[in-house]
Amino acid sequence: MIVINLIIFLAAAYMLSIESALYSMLTYLAASKTLDFVVDGIEEYTGVTIISEASESIRKMITEKLGRGLTIYNARGGYGRNGIHNDYEVIYTVITRLEISKLNNEITKIDPSAFVIMNSINDTRGGMVKKRAI
Repeated sequence: MIVINLIIFLAAAYMLSIESALYSMLTYLAASKTLDFVVDGIEEYTGVTIISEASESIRKMITEKLGRGLTIYNARGGYGRNGIHNDYEVIYTVITRLEISKLNNEITKIDPSAFVIMNSINDTRGGMVKKRAI
């Protein structure tokens, strides 16, 4: 699909002008993103896994400031050449893509060295996915 669109845009640039081709590309990208919003909805969810020594402070921030639910896993990690083992808590929460920057800023304030993994989620069901009224 990308190759076909590339050929069309190159033909438009050759036959019309580069400016027209660039406007066509911009229109195509805007229409594509709009279609994604219509099909998937505006609230795209992201699953966030957080590993930090300050997990209790991060837990409070997520539940109190963001009003989101979370799950805490007890975990044991191993890293380095000696296989150092640490027991820690892993926080997992689901947020909207609009909340990602706020979550990242708050985590950085609490623990700049926190290990954060984000995954795009296609579908959610049950649990507390919607934001809680505070």
